[in-house]
Amino acid sequence: MREDLPYRVDPNGLTLFLRVTPNAGRDVIEGVEQRDDGSAVLRIRVKAVPDKGKANAAVIALLSKALGVPKAAVTLVSGATARTKVVAITGDADVLAAKLPGF
Repeated sequence: MREDLPYRVDPNGLTLFLRVTPNAGRDVIEGVEQRDDGSAVLRIRVKAVPDKGKANAAVIALLSKALGVPKAAVTLVSGATARTKVVAITGDADVLAAKLPGF
């Protein structure tokens, strides 16, 4: 895995590493952010509040729309209550990676 990319290719698709800001002014995928440890995350802002999974649902909806996959293809793997999250996206990894902003 290249640490400068916010995703890892898996047999079933992609695993995305996210940095989510809830309660933002709009739903937007801002792009890649390089972390101090050399890793990368995809920076996402959502309008939804972090209450009872609303922000997580908004993240899934935003990613599914941006990548052209059904919501069922996007699964929260870890970080349900954290700003840093890991999601798995089922599909053709090359096609999904090409649809990510900035790639």
